[in-house]
Amino acid sequence: MTNIALPENIEKLKAYSSAKSEKLTGNTWLNANESPYTRLLEMRFDNLNRYPDPQPEAVIEGYARYAQVEQSNVLMTRGADEGIELLVRTYCEPSKDSIAIFTPTYGMYKVTANTHNIAINELSQEQLANEDTDALLPAIGEAKLVFVCNPNNPTGALQPIRKVAALADKLKGRAIVVVDEAYIEFCEDKSCVELIKTFPNVVVLRTLSKAFALAGLRVGFMLASESLLAPIRKVIAPYPVSTVVAQIAATALTSDALTQMRRQVSILNLAKKKLIQWLQNSEFVNAILCGEGNFVTLQLTDKQFVQQAMRQGLIMRPFVLFGEDNWLRISIGNEQELKQVETWLKQCQVTEEVS
Repeated sequence: MTNIALPENIEKLKAYSSAKSEKLTGNTWLNANESPYTRLLEMRFDNLNRYPDPQPEAVIEGYARYAQVEQSNVLMTRGADEGIELLVRTYCEPSKDSIAIFTPTYGMYKVTANTHNIAINELSQEQLANEDTDALLPAIGEAKLVFVCNPNNPTGALQPIRKVAALADKLKGRAIVVVDEAYIEFCEDKSCVELIKTFPNVVVLRTLSKAFALAGLRVGFMLASESLLAPIRKVIAPYPVSTVVAQIAATALTSDALTQMRRQVSILNLAKKKLIQWLQNSEFVNAILCGEGNFVTLQLTDKQFVQQAMRQGLIMRPFVLFGEDNWLRISIGNEQELKQVETWLKQCQVTEEVS
């Protein structure tokens, strides 16, 4: 065992617990907001002896076309998580600066800040939704980065574009507004990407993990003004994306692939409506957060029902939300997978009646 002392912030760091952190056993996986669709690829590689293009041209061109921005406004990263880390590492000075977040929200904002010894100004999702911009500013304080997960994970809450624009306007010259749009394909017309053309302090994070059904590829994008991205280009690793990843990502951005992605999103959105109906009809569901994204977050009357589901091989994501431990997030799967959720809900009722 090494005797080298850790920095205090790392010693105290609580690691992010992803849906795949726990070694669970199951046959239906609805816990990580993954797409139920698979992609079959046939590819040949005869140049793996060479280093890859740091920012592969075909991918940058394809994503710029898809997002309707200039290629100079696109930076490819190893998942949106690397985008979060790069922003904190580039724009925040350890032990001096802070970020602002609106909780409950995606846990990697907090973990990344703690890793770099950056303070956290914590506001609530309720404040973000209900207070005007001027009222938010005192709590945001001197934060260098303001993270708005939109749609928010795990609540699904979606802030209107005008609210994000107002926030960016008030923070011009003071802070960067980071709009995390990991789930935006499920409500495509609500994207804030147009704001990067007006506000030099807005950055939009995107991913191929959700709607594009490529979670295993670990591909993300930062969309922002050239001036905002310029210092990040100095900080990012020299070869962040492998040749294999780049070629697969390029195929996902072709016209036919985008049409298929949007078709799958439509199917998943319809399936989500059906799941919500089942949950609304269950007397063992206290509340449903009917937000956007490929998931539904709900509160059960009893958290023991989650253990019952796990015994059946149905793996969903339990949460502690608003100080209560009986919350559950269900990813939207295919028809067969969601039928298992329906069966589980009915069996919860049988168990309750027998007991």
